[in-house]
This record gives sequence, C-alpha cells and structure tokens, in this order.
Amino acid sequence: MTSIKVKLKDSDVLKLKEVAKSFNNEAGELINVLHKAQEIFGYLPAEVQEVVAQELNIPVAKVYGVVTFYSFFTMTPKGRFPISICTGTACYVRGAEKVLEEFKRILKIPVGETTPDGKFSITCLRCVGACGLAPVVMVGSKTYGRVTTDSVKDILKEYDNQ
Repeated sequence: MTSIKVKLKDSDVLKLKEVAKSFNNEAGELINVLHKAQEIFGYLPAEVQEVVAQELNIPVAKVYGVVTFYSFFTMTPKGRFPISICTGTACYVRGAEKVLEEFKRILKIPVGETTPDGKFSITCLRCVGACGLAPVVMVGSKTYGRVTTDSVKDILKEYDNQ
C-alpha cells in the first residue's frame, strides 16, 4: 500500500501553530487544538496530526488515537457542501433511509466519501433536534425538512452554480 502525502499550505501551518500557541502548547488542550485544526484544514490528515503532536510535544500516536476515537473529527476531506442525513428515530421511520439511498445514487458515492470534484460529501448523523420536520437533511449549515426522494434533485440543484 502506498501512502500519499498531503502538501499543507505554509500559511495554514502557521495558523495552526498560532492556535497551539494560543493554548500555551499544552497537551491537555489537544481536543481544542484539533477542533481549530479541523476548522483550518477541513479535516485532519496525518500531516496535520504530526504538526499538532510537534507543537504540543506529544506522540503522534496519541493525536491519532484522539482523532479516531471521536466521531466529530475526520481524516478524510469533506466536500465543499457536506450533506448530512439524519438517521435518528423520527427521521428513520419517516423515510430517511430512502432519502439517503437517493443521495448516494445521484452522487454515485457511499456514505463517508466525497464526489471526485470535491463538491459534495455524505455523512449520517443521529439527530439535529428538528424531529417535527423529519426526515431532515443538512447541506452545510442549511437545514431541509420533510425531504423526500423526489426533493433530493431539487436540493442538489441549488448548488449547481456554486
């Protein structure tokens, strides 16, 4: 298996180092630093984890362990428009699974992947607290309620020229 190195922008690495410094480069601030790192880079590839480990003076294995333990961290890039389908109980019983399958069919990607053009990615989440609008889909921070398989194309069309 070959590993592909990600080239990090120097300006982003400097931002990350400033973030670590703002947390006094303390190992106990690992989760906070990782959140900020994910905001900067969009995800946490091995190269980012190495910088975090170096700045906090901790083993890369510890950083990796935290990144892989918590579901809110990701090691794969998300699309510019991340799609999250709620699969909580209310959404599930109202057809979230069919909506999810339609997104996967149209975009031709499985859950957890990103389209080849980097535009969309698909994830599932448990509950967004909008059960009265079930099934619910989020694209970025925009929430769509009462989504049907027929409305999936219309949702995606909103992002055609972006």
